[in-house]
Amino acid sequence: MRLSKQFFFSVEGETELWYLQWLSRSINASERATFKASFDCKIEKDPLSRAKGMSVLGKTIVSHIFDRESEELVHVQQFSTTLERMKKAQYIGKAITYKLGYSNFAFDLWMILHKADCNRALNYRHQYLEPINRAFNEQFPSMKEYKKEDNFKRLLGKLTLADVWVAVDRAERIMERNRENGFPLQRHCGYEYYTVNPALSVGEIVKNILEGCDVPRDFN
Repeated sequence: MRLSKQFFFSVEGETELWYLQWLSRSINASERATFKASFDCKIEKDPLSRAKGMSVLGKTIVSHIFDRESEELVHVQQFSTTLERMKKAQYIGKAITYKLGYSNFAFDLWMILHKADCNRALNYRHQYLEPINRAFNEQFPSMKEYKKEDNFKRLLGKLTLADVWVAVDRAERIMERNRENGFPLQRHCGYEYYTVNPALSVGEIVKNILEGCDVPRDFN
């Protein structure tokens, strides 16, 4: 009988939740993963509220998965406020440490990377629709249609754990190119991020899960 590794999350929306639920099921269904994955995940935009509502014993790492929606002032302020709330969660007496799992612009970038590269800087979030359709061989007429539960879960059904490792590798290459291009790495409240897109640290969060459960890269 395999032991379980527990992971804690707060996420911004339903697509992130559905993805993590799929990932947990996929790891648990794999006979080649050394450990099972137990996810404690809640849709909560405020990481401090999430931390206050948790009952944990000992040191606990929580990953907050959310978007840097644009460089408009309102979204920049929202992003900074979220980082500040993540930092405050470490000082409420529960030994909670928050990890940053951001996507710039959107979680849709992470989804695309399972099936294709996505290296072009975009101006608007709806521009993810065309690469999503191409990567998954779909014809969604709008982002709203793509994010409907039945449609999104159908896309998840097209993925494998091997695809997840590929997405991790592609995400790492994106971040490496940002470094090579000399884009400034921003820091706020101890967290690091890029304001350019594409950029994301969701891949780091997922890589930690795969490595923690000893999910092999080679599924051939």
